[in-house]
Amino acid sequence: MTEKTETRFPLFYRQPELLTAAQHVDLRLRPGGYGFAKEANAIPLTVVEFGPAMRHYPVVFAAGDGFPVAILGLDRRNGFVDGKEWAPGCYVPAYARRYPFVFVDRSQDSFVLAIDRAAPHFTGDAEGAALFSDGRPTEVVDNILTFCRDFHGAHIQTDAFVEALLAQELLVDQHADARLDSGQALTLSGFKVVDRAKFDALPDALVLEWHRKGWLALVHFHFLSLDRFADLLARAEDAVVSAEAVTETEDA
Repeated sequence: MTEKTETRFPLFYRQPELLTAAQHVDLRLRPGGYGFAKEANAIPLTVVEFGPAMRHYPVVFAAGDGFPVAILGLDRRNGFVDGKEWAPGCYVPAYARRYPFVFVDRSQDSFVLAIDRAAPHFTGDAEGAALFSDGRPTEVVDNILTFCRDFHGAHIQTDAFVEALLAQELLVDQHADARLDSGQALTLSGFKVVDRAKFDALPDALVLEWHRKGWLALVHFHFLSLDRFADLLARAEDAVVSAEAVTETEDA
């Protein structure tokens, strides 16, 4: 995931546009739900989210750049989105809550707000909340700007944490294998975890430094979250049972 507009757009974004009064003066924002995330089995997380996220998802690290992600399903689907709704009581990652807005890097330390114009959250009719009034951003846009600034700040903190993990060569490749009661085999790969033996062998001075930075707690949140893989398996089993029940009802 990147905060920059590149040839390869960030996850979920299909038609990014800089948000301007000239181009979007009549645009309105309406609740769009989380249907856009239903095919995503992993979503980026920042370090400030490890605590709430680890209660519901395995928190691991992407195989490529090592950025943290929440695993949402053992196959290619999000097991926490049904239609447009996220599972009640489960933490929704900030990356998903931010959509369909995003910061775009225009120059060094200079960011502007952009939108995914293809998102179903936008409408040109009277429905929804206005983004501009008399050519100026409304409170809706001001609140989104604040959210995106906070998210960007957390992203910077996360980069520093990941760089420290990589510098100590703590991240190792991992995969998860599971088999449903139906016999279907599931394999999830392309992620890394912290090597427990290397982590336990860190020098005392570094352990103290990481403790003061709050990074030790992050690693332990990561370790604890790995128990959530069993929850993902149970959720996958429930989905199969629900699908079979629907099929039986349709055939009756």
